[in-house]
Formats: sequence, C-alpha cells, structure tokens
Amino acid sequence: MRKIKKPLVGEYPEYSHVYLDLMEDDDRVLEHLWNNFIEIKKFIMALPDEKLKYRYAENKWTIKEILVHLIDDERIFAYRALRYARNDDTPLHGFDQDLYAKCSNANERSLENIFEEYEWVRRSTISLFQNLPEDSLTRGGEGIDFDGSVINKRTVRGLAYHIAGHELRHFNIIKARYLS
Repeated sequence: MRKIKKPLVGEYPEYSHVYLDLMEDDDRVLEHLWNNFIEIKKFIMALPDEKLKYRYAENKWTIKEILVHLIDDERIFAYRALRYARNDDTPLHGFDQDLYAKCSNANERSLENIFEEYEWVRRSTISLFQNLPEDSLTRGGEGIDFDGSVINKRTVRGLAYHIAGHELRHFNIIKARYLS
C-alpha cells in the first residue's frame, strides 16, 4: 500500500494530537487503517450481545453507537480530504457528533450490518488516499465551528492520520471502559 508521511505540527488542530500521538511514525497509515478494521471487527464480534448496548456512564455511547460514530466520522473526514485534495479550500462546517449518534439508530442495527457498512466505508477511504496525487497530500483547508468561527486547519495527510488515530482512540476506550 501507498506510504503517506505523518503530518507535521500545524497540519492538524491542537486537539487532534490525542489521535495522532497514537499513530506510529512509519508512513503506513493506509495499512494501519485496514489492519485495525480487521482487529476491531474480530474483537467486537466476539463480545456478548449485552456488551454492545452497555453504557459505562449516563449519556455515554454504546459500543454500537461508537462503531457508527466511527463510520460517520470517517465519511466526513474522507470527504474533507477529497475537497482539499482537489484544491477546494472552502471552509467546511463541523458536525454535532452527539446528534449524529442519537439519530443513528445504531442500537437497532445488527452488528453484521454495521460492520458491512464499516468495511465499505473503509475500503472507499483507503482507495481515496491510495489514488490521490502526491502533491495533494499537503494541501489543506479550514474547519468552521458551530458559531461560524474558523477553528482549525488540516492537510489531506492530516485527515488520513486523524481517521486512523480517532478509531484507535475509541478502540482503546472500548477496551478500557466497556469490558469491566
């Protein structure tokens, strides 16, 4: 798979370091995306059904809601990468992840159905980054907060690493907080 260098500080917003710090500096983000999908699927599919709708605290997402959140987030950030890669630096609005989770009906879906969608999105994301022109990886754009202020700048490669690190962070949270 294609190698993509890890973004430098300034190619992603400050808050994203929690995701990027989880990623190796080995240029293998696309390989990581595929391997981590396989690992997460194997891990989650082995869990008992009652764990899939468990909330470790009030207003926290279930594992199914986390999975659909990862799909939503990946779609949105891959779309941003496409826009920036095509030299469209129109500022893009953020999204209310809690509203998305609430409206996802994740807990009514089967795990097989969620992972089928997850796999299609993951394959699409990898294909997108695999086929972008090399010079597009350092292009970027801005994100807009709900109040209309510019909140961050990201590059295309910063978005690839965000997707991978964001997934890994949620996987770590599942292992730490949902299985006790």
